[in-house]
Amino acid sequence: MIICENIYKSYAHGGNRKHVFKGLNLTIQQGDRIALLGRNGAGKSTLIKLIGGVEMPTSGRVVREMSVSWPLGFAGGFQGSLTGFDNIRFIARIYQRDYTSVREFVEEFTELGKQLKMPVKTYSSGMRARLAFALSLAIEFDCYLIDEIILVGDQNFQRKCHSEMFEKRFDRTMLIASHATDFIRSYCHKAVILDRGEACIYDDIDEAIAVYSNL
Repeated sequence: MIICENIYKSYAHGGNRKHVFKGLNLTIQQGDRIALLGRNGAGKSTLIKLIGGVEMPTSGRVVREMSVSWPLGFAGGFQGSLTGFDNIRFIARIYQRDYTSVREFVEEFTELGKQLKMPVKTYSSGMRARLAFALSLAIEFDCYLIDEIILVGDQNFQRKCHSEMFEKRFDRTMLIASHATDFIRSYCHKAVILDRGEACIYDDIDEAIAVYSNL
């Protein structure tokens, strides 16, 4: 279970503060596949970063009773001066995973080849996204956070991403921020709509999409 308790989040904006969340409450159960909906600027990416621990709330707290991925495709945690292999070793050590098995999975999945011997700062954004995505699969989390950029690379690589995440890991908890309503109907059974700093959960996907379309 993941519980967001009375979350407030604001950022400095000029001489004022921009308030994203004002007392947001949300509970995510084991096995939930939740679509995260809202207009641009509603806070979808911010909520995913808060749940993933990439950012901290201004006040309130996030209680995690399951392992939670970083936002898929988020490469902000890489050390640019280290090689891909060194970053893999570092992540494996943090999560107490066997380096060899993690490295082998990432090598095969990313198809980056000799680039893994190069510093990550030389990678394109797409290469970084491949590495981050592959590492999140290799570590194996209970809950995956997906922020619109899950399918990276060409069509063949996208099919491989889709198979690994939505077919082989069909039993995992997922929070998916996406504007693709057909995708949401296929893979989510609940939805959360973010509006005016608050979250409203819907058990009916079609109802949620109808409300979202009228925002």
